[in-house]
Amino acid sequence: MKAIWKDVVVAESDDTVLVEGNHYFPADSLKREYLLASNLRTTCSWKGQASYYTLFVNGDANPDAVWYYPEPKEAAAQIAGRVAFWKGVRVVD
Repeated sequence: MKAIWKDVVVAESDDTVLVEGNHYFPADSLKREYLLASNLRTTCSWKGQASYYTLFVNGDANPDAVWYYPEPKEAAAQIAGRVAFWKGVRVVD
């Protein structure tokens, strides 16, 4: 699977986990040169507290387009160490 934004591959892996329609990529599959940590935090009742990254590609920013759970709850253990995408980031085979 590939995560693509602005025609740039920002993550790529054959080892994604599908949860609630989102592909969670291993953190080491991210191209970190496109990421900047965000201050946004949200809470999911069964996954825990999510943290976010903003994507930067060719001078364009996509705020909070990448999320992850630093310490997911036990029910969401399968996404530990993984990230997911939204806000126009395409995930394709």
